[in-house]
Parts: sequence; C-alpha cells; structure tokens
Amino acid sequence: MDAKKTTTSTGFKLSVMTLAIMNVTAVVSLRGLPAEAVYGLSSAFYYLFAAIVFLIPTAMVAAELAAMFSDKQGGVFRWVGEAYGARTGFLAIWLQWIESTIWYPTVLTFGAVSIAFIGMNEAHDMTLASNKAFTLVVVLVIYWVATFIALKGLDWVGKISKWGGMIGTIIPAGLLIVLGAIYLATGGHNHMDLSQGFFPDLSKFDNLVLASSIFLFYAGMEMMGIHVMDVKNPGRNYPRAIIIGSLVTVCIFVLGTFALGFIIPAGDISLTQSLLIGFDNYFSYLHLSWASPVIAVALMFGVLAGVLTWVSGPSKGIFTVGKAGYLPPFFQKTNRNGVQRNILLVQGGVVTLLALLFVVMPSVQSFYQILSQLTVLLYLIMYMLMFSAAIVLRYKMKSAPRPFRLGKGNGLMWLLGCLGFCGALLAFVLSFVPPGQIATGSNTVWYSVLVIGCLAVVGAPFVIYALRKPSWRDPQAAADFAPFHWERTETAADAAAKPAAAAKPAAAAKSARKSNEGE
Repeated sequence: MDAKKTTTSTGFKLSVMTLAIMNVTAVVSLRGLPAEAVYGLSSAFYYLFAAIVFLIPTAMVAAELAAMFSDKQGGVFRWVGEAYGARTGFLAIWLQWIESTIWYPTVLTFGAVSIAFIGMNEAHDMTLASNKAFTLVVVLVIYWVATFIALKGLDWVGKISKWGGMIGTIIPAGLLIVLGAIYLATGGHNHMDLSQGFFPDLSKFDNLVLASSIFLFYAGMEMMGIHVMDVKNPGRNYPRAIIIGSLVTVCIFVLGTFALGFIIPAGDISLTQSLLIGFDNYFSYLHLSWASPVIAVALMFGVLAGVLTWVSGPSKGIFTVGKAGYLPPFFQKTNRNGVQRNILLVQGGVVTLLALLFVVMPSVQSFYQILSQLTVLLYLIMYMLMFSAAIVLRYKMKSAPRPFRLGKGNGLMWLLGCLGFCGALLAFVLSFVPPGQIATGSNTVWYSVLVIGCLAVVGAPFVIYALRKPSWRDPQAAADFAPFHWERTETAADAAAKPAAAAKPAAAAKSARKSNEGE
C-alpha cells in the first residue's frame, strides 16, 4: 500500500520489461528442477500445460482483483472475503501464511544440500547431504538466521533478498542452461531419455504426482498483481508484461530441466541433490571443478534470500488482518522495528517441529517430497478460493470500479477463472497420489500426513474465527481497515430501518389516541 502511494505520488511508472523481470524474479526457483528432469522431454509438456491453465490465469485474475481493491488492505483476505464473507477470507489468508510456513523446511533442505556440496570431494558431499542430523541442524540454523534478519526490519530484508535473488537464482539459472548447451555442442553424451517424446503417458497416475507439484513452481504470481496500477496503460501493458514474464519463466524451467537431464540419467536423479550434482558434473567435464563450491555458496545464498522474502511477506499479511480483530492480541505484538515479532516466533516453532519429522521419515528425500506435497495442497485450496471469488465478485459487485478489467463482459473472467480453478483442482487431486519414482515409506504414513495435515490446517482458522472477541480488535489498526462492501450495505440497511422502526411506535400511539378520543 505504501509503495503504491509513493509510486502514484511521484508519477513513476514501471516499464513492461521491468515488470516482466520482477515477475520472473518472484516466481523462478531452481530447487524443483530435478523433480521434472525425471520426465525427460515430456517435462516441457507439463511446464507449458501448467503455464496455460495456472500461471497466466493466476496473474491475470489477481491483477483485476488487486486493481479493484488497490486502496484497501487485506490482499487475498479482502478478495475472498468480499465474495464469501470474513470467515472464508480468513481461511484464504491463513492458508497463504501457513503454506509458506510448511514450505520452509523443504526449501531449507535444498539449502542444506548446497552447503554439503561446498567441499571438493563429491562422494563425501553426497554422504553428508543425505545425513539427517546434518540436514536438520542446517535447516534450523538458516531459518532462525533468516528470522533474526527479518526482525531487523524491511530494509535488511530488501537488500539481502535483492542481491540473493540475482546471485542465487537468476545467474545460476542462466549458467546451467549455458553449460548444457556447451556440453552438447562439444560432444557430451546426452543422458536424457528421448523415447517417451513430448506427450507423457497419462495412464500412469503415480507418475503424475511429481508433475502436479509443478503448479507450485508458478505460485506467488498473484503477489505481482499489486503492481497493476504502477504500469502505464495497464489494460494493454500489464498483460504484455505477464506474457513476456511467463514465457521467460517457462523457458528457464524447461531449458534448466533439460540441462540436468543431459548430464544425469533419469534413474540417478535425486530431488534434493541432483541440481548440485549436475553443476559438479558439468564443471568436471569442463575441468572447472574449483567452481563447484562457488555455485553451492551462491545457491545457498539464494535460498536464504528466498526464505527472507517469504518470512516477511505472508506473515505481514496475516498480522495486518489479525490487528483488525481476527487474531488474539498476543499475535499482534511487534518489536521496536515494527516487525510482527510474536508471529515470526510462533512460525519458527512450527518450522522447528516440522524439521523434527526427519526422525520418522525413511529418508531426507521422502521428507522433502511429503512436505512439498502438503504445501501444494494447502496453496491450491487458497487459489481455488481466489479464482471462484473473482467470478462471484463480477455479480456481487457489478458496479464497482475495475481499473484493470478482463474483457468487456464476463466471458473472459469465466474462461480464465474456470481454467485456473480446474487446473488447481486437478493438481490438488493428483497431489494425494504417492510418486512412483521416490521411496516415501509406508503409504499409510503418506496419506495420514497429507489428509490429517490438510484437515488440521483448514480447520484451525474456523476455530480461531469462532473464538474471536471484541477485545482482539486494535482500534487504531481497525480504523485503517476498510469494511467489506456487504458490511457497508448492512450498515446502510440498519440505518434506514431505524427511522421506520421508530415510526411504528409513534403511529401506534397516534392510533391509540384517536381510538381513545373516539370512545
């Protein structure tokens, strides 16, 4: 909101290419590439399919919603709450926050692997990366360091996130693609299985579960909707920026995945280690082994930057909503820097508890996969609420100003909204299927964690909402939190009803007087 006001007051507008690059930086992460490298050429099909049915609908629908409520706080809480009520809106913002909390151990596991590969002995590095105790310690250390930095304030977070994103994501992505091209051009052996072609065998449902996780690769694009009004001529230039950013994002994912497939046979791909092994193999082929520790440090720095961005993002969103009366006062406490201290500490406790699941899962890789799937499930529920809410608001708030509108009528919104909803629903269903490529231990444990995890997380905000009290409402924060449109309608109706209600006793008294006079 503050950034929006500053932009407007100075007259500065983002260019199409600047916004496109911002989209790429916000969405692209390299940690998931090994999961799709297993599929060879058909991975390109999954990337394109998810981009069409999820990435582009998410960006475009979120842009209309963000522009529509650009002067009101709440984000996805506002969008969903306007359509379905505050209870469901609270569920949406809760899922956005808790999803990121569960996501931290998975991305930090990748950070632990990066640190393990700082050494020069690949066999020793691989052994260390598979060590549960080492991974657990590193996950907790990196997370709590990120939390400590976040407590310092947004200035620290912004600087580290900016440089970490460039050093730990954008540069390594480009380097990986270039290394793959050099490898093939100089006669390197292509390990990718080309037999299955571009279109996958859709009859093998257990193979689709890893593909469903690709939707989470594109998650976060809805946050870019806040910039829709910061672009000159948003009706024309915002879609252009989204399309360019989406194409670049897909190219990075497809070419990066291919680059790993060229150098590592599908049967040897590990979800947590293969990115580092791929770099190691390329550097060994080019006699540049000294570069392996450098890229490992860069990737670890990128992980820290990514975690910092999310630590200070969704937690800030639910903190703002909480101060409007939806969370107990304990969760509304801040430190002297104005940072949501108690929420970050509670979040850290949950992350620590999840990290301890290492002791019950059969391997680091299985732990990584099951938490990734739970993250996907929770985030997809939030997206389904967002897509359906956008359609509902076309009818509940017909006359509301829409500075950025999808189409003149409702047809395009129905198309993109249904496309995104159905794509998210498909990925949601497939996410329950245990992957055929990875040993996840007992299927009972797999289903129990996913089903019980979903029920517990989805049920929690309804319990909190039911227990809320008037004392939870921060008067100052609540005054800045604009009411929903249906709350204003109800207030207006109540105000209109008061004179009518007051008139009834007066009319009755007058009638009684006349009756008495008649007698």
